[in-house]
Amino acid sequence: MRFDVLTLFPEIFSGYVGQSLLKLAIERGLVEVKTHDIRDWAEGKHRHVDDRPFGGGPGMVLMAKPVVDCVEAVQAAADAPGHLVMLSPQGRTLRQPVVEELASHKRLVLLCGRYEGFDERIKQVLQPDEISVGDFILNGGEVAAMTIIDACIRLVPGVLGDEQSSVDDSFSTGNRNLEFPQYTRPREFRGLTVPDILLSGDHQKVAAWRAEQSLERTRERRADLLSGESPADDRKT
Repeated sequence: MRFDVLTLFPEIFSGYVGQSLLKLAIERGLVEVKTHDIRDWAEGKHRHVDDRPFGGGPGMVLMAKPVVDCVEAVQAAADAPGHLVMLSPQGRTLRQPVVEELASHKRLVLLCGRYEGFDERIKQVLQPDEISVGDFILNGGEVAAMTIIDACIRLVPGVLGDEQSSVDDSFSTGNRNLEFPQYTRPREFRGLTVPDILLSGDHQKVAAWRAEQSLERTRERRADLLSGESPADDRKT
């Protein structure tokens, strides 16, 4: 799976791509991450990519031409243009069904915003899939882009050591419950002990206990998940 990240700060990703599962996935040829500096498509000596908003107001707005030129050039650089995602607080909320949808694409082009946002004509020309990682505001779309990459690569065959891990994850399709409690050594820590059932060696009883704990935890912490109702913005319409 290929990710093309369009950003004003590509250096933010240098450490991220060199760590953990993502690094291994890249080395094994399962995942590819390319960063592109939007300023490379800006005109003039100072390569301006933003300007004051018409009508007044605080901050600066990303200009249409350098952003559109950047997106179109990056899309044209590969055989398939890929699925264009604009990271925006106005987009549909990133939930696991949306992650599964995004991961079904062989190529994602992730457009990161900054400042007060994008000139509206960028959206009108490019018609991106706007995605929000939650009801809060970040300084830019880079962390949100990393979130999408991190979530998607877990679904790429071969990335995880155990493919069942992504199937059992909380929020995965067919699993609307939160994950059951997990324990490891030592058996006792500050007076807290591992439940005896996990040491019994009876796999059926362990599975039943985990299912019960998963349901109880979901009921206590996220009862909304048990309603079976998918939020309206989970899927693109």
